[in-house]
Formats: sequence, structure tokens, C-alpha cells
Amino acid sequence: MINGILIINKEKGYTSHDVVAKMRGILKIKKIGHTGTLDPDAEGVLPICIGKATKLVDMITDKNKTYDTVLKLGITTDTQDLTGSVIKTGEVTSTWEEIEDAINSFIGEYMQLPPMYSAVKVNGKKLYELARQGIEVERKRRQVIIHDIKITAYSAVDQEVSLTVDCGKGTYIRTLLNDIGDKLGCGGAMKSLLRTRVGSFTIDQAFTLSEIEEFKDQGKLMEYIVPIDDMFVDYEKLIVAREFHKLIYNGNSFKREHVIKSPQTFLKGLVRVYDSDDKFIGIYQYDEMKQLYKPVKMFN
Repeated sequence: MINGILIINKEKGYTSHDVVAKMRGILKIKKIGHTGTLDPDAEGVLPICIGKATKLVDMITDKNKTYDTVLKLGITTDTQDLTGSVIKTGEVTSTWEEIEDAINSFIGEYMQLPPMYSAVKVNGKKLYELARQGIEVERKRRQVIIHDIKITAYSAVDQEVSLTVDCGKGTYIRTLLNDIGDKLGCGGAMKSLLRTRVGSFTIDQAFTLSEIEEFKDQGKLMEYIVPIDDMFVDYEKLIVAREFHKLIYNGNSFKREHVIKSPQTFLKGLVRVYDSDDKFIGIYQYDEMKQLYKPVKMFN
């Protein structure tokens, strides 16, 4: 059984669910989950959690992300990208300084309206399912955070702006670009999207599905699996003595004296717990009142 994370470089034409289905076929493993939806036309980093690592899905989904994207000014579509039907067009009359100011004005927190073509659920139904039926429903704006936007290129001829966006969870980049276009009064739509980072995972670590299949056939796949405990390298490591392994194997709490080379000071926050064979067990937190390390998330 494989337990860990594979960093997929999702290609155009696949949904995130398609990638999971393909991975199940390649690995012959059912317990696989993805860590955040990428539109079929979007490309880039999609961490896939396998086996016990599926417990990390929510944690990875919540990580900050980086995207390279192209904003096409002067056009508005129903999907907010160039795959949709054109709702209206507008003349781009803004100066470069005005375009730059409009883009930079979105850095920070802002209330974003989820697009109809999205996987957000309203009354138990996914918005994109309703949108395909021609139904538009009221949505609530959600607070998102844009950490930074870098303008990497601009073509006055094509009215296109290339951007690198660092953002928090739940941000729709095509909605951000649509909102920039609205602010300029000419409209805007997303031409392309490449996710280059999810948390600490970058595009340099990512592989296509065909490459993953090749690694599997060559017997090299494990070389590219990110171990579960790599997600917690910022937490201090504790090793439980062999005579107390039963406690951690059963997901129970344990005392400081059960730890090999126990730290001199009481630890606060979260710690990585291993058995004496260096097998990762899970994440614990010290309870000062009860003087116990208590389980938070188990992977044993």
C-alpha cells in the first residue's frame, strides 16, 4: 500500500476528478483524493493524496497558492474565461497606469462572488450544474485574500496582461480577472491559467500522468512519493520508547517520560510522533493540565 503524496502536473482537458480516476487506474488503489479543483482548461500543480495521506486533503487544500494567468481585456463571458459565451465586449480606453492601479487595488482581502460555473454548492446543488441548465441563483460573497499580484507582461495590441497571483484558499482567479475588467469598465476574461505552487509544492516537483505511469512501469514510483510526515517538518520530532509503542499504535495519549530524550521544557503546539523504529505515527499536542501528549491526527 502506498501512503503519501504525488505532485501531478495537470494537463488541459482533465478535471481534477479525471486525474483521480486515472491515478486509481495506474496505481490500482481506490483510496486517492485530490486537493483542490482545477478547471479542465487550467494546468499545473495538483497534489494527489494516496492511502493514509488522504487525511491531509483538507490541510493541503487550505494552503496558499500561486498562479500564472493571462487577463484578456475588453470581453466578458458567462464562464469568466474564454471557453464561455461572450456576454458583452467593451473598448479598452484605460491608460496603462489605470490598468496597473486597478490590478493592484485587489491586493489584500476582498469579498468575491463565486462564479456560477463553479463547484460551490447552493442548497445542495453545485452551481455549475445549475448554470448548465441556464439557471442563475443568488450567491453569497466570500472573503478571499490576494497576497500579491505581479504584472509580468502587457500587450497593448492584444489588450492582454500577464500576471502572477499569490492568494489564499477559495480564490477564483477567473473571477478576480473578471472583477478587474469590471473595475476598468471594459470587462475582462481569463485566457489561460497555470498553477505553479500549492503550499510548499511547486511545478518543478510535478509530473504528468504519463510520466507517473512510466515511473510505475519502471519500478521507480516510490522515489517520487512525498512522505506524509514531510507535511509537518516544522513540528518538533518525538520518539516514543519501545515499551510504550502499544499506546501510540492504539491512538492513546502518552506521558513525557515515555519519550526517548524528552525535551527539558514542556512543548507547546504540535509535535510529530514516531515509534523507536522511526515509523511516523501521527501528530500530537501536549496538554499541560493533564501532562499528557494527546493525539490530534493519526496516520498509523
